[in-house]
Amino acid sequence: MQSTHSISLTVVEEIAKQEGVSPEELRPPLHYVIDTDALDSLFQSVDGERVPSTVKFTYNDYMVSIDETGDVNVVDHTSVTEADKTVV
Repeated sequence: MQSTHSISLTVVEEIAKQEGVSPEELRPPLHYVIDTDALDSLFQSVDGERVPSTVKFTYNDYMVSIDETGDVNVVDHTSVTEADKTVV
């Protein structure tokens, strides 16, 4: 995790990259979907505090996951759900 960026800003940048737009153009803004202050506080560990192993949430058609190191992964949610389907 980069110490100069909040985790919510990193998430916004990654989603914007997937969308091919600037972070300011994301609709709806991330804070409409998740409490960004709470998200940031989860990953601001202070000596001895525990950071969650993984946080996952959806934003529009994307599955966003953040691991304990602050690595943000944004995947098209429709491709994830399609992969979960089986043919009978």
